[in-house]
Amino acid sequence: MQVAVVGVQGDVEEHIISVRKAFEKLNINGKAVATRKRGVVSESDAVILPGGESTTISKLIFREGISDEIIQLAEDGKPVMGTCAGLILLSKHGDEQVRRTKTKLLNLMDIWIKRNAFGRQRESFQVELNVRGIGKFPAVFIRAPAITKVGRDVEVIAEYGEFIVGVKQKNVVGLAFHPELTEDTRIHEYLIKMYEGEI
Repeated sequence: MQVAVVGVQGDVEEHIISVRKAFEKLNINGKAVATRKRGVVSESDAVILPGGESTTISKLIFREGISDEIIQLAEDGKPVMGTCAGLILLSKHGDEQVRRTKTKLLNLMDIWIKRNAFGRQRESFQVELNVRGIGKFPAVFIRAPAITKVGRDVEVIAEYGEFIVGVKQKNVVGLAFHPELTEDTRIHEYLIKMYEGEI
């Protein structure tokens, strides 16, 4: 199994390390690769869109043609996960900031997004969340977005306060937080198990 991490921006190396640890824990022979060019995602079995600045990531993935490969992977039923900015890009419905910056979205999840819902970077925090299918998880929020509304086919898997912060729609998972910034690899294991057909 090969997991591609879109390496345009954000915690790319942290995701790579988390995926490798998850493979070890599950005793699966797999590899994680970072990519900034087209051709890698299409050859992979799952893809992760990390955090960073959503407008910048969007420009680069659409310019390089990675966006088409992510959409095709999702349509083929393979696991796709977006964290923080990656969650924004997976959504169908952006907020005023998304419209103002003309950020192109992948339209893979029927969700409404609010950028920077929890404030700026200095207001980053960590909290224990109950994530459906995983249990208690130490979630790190950094300039995090939130989900204000979901469509009929979207399963809410995590909430914090008034906001939804974790969703799943078929084989696509979106998280407002950063699972790669903890020692807990269960969310990355969850992604691998989706491919293995265990979830």
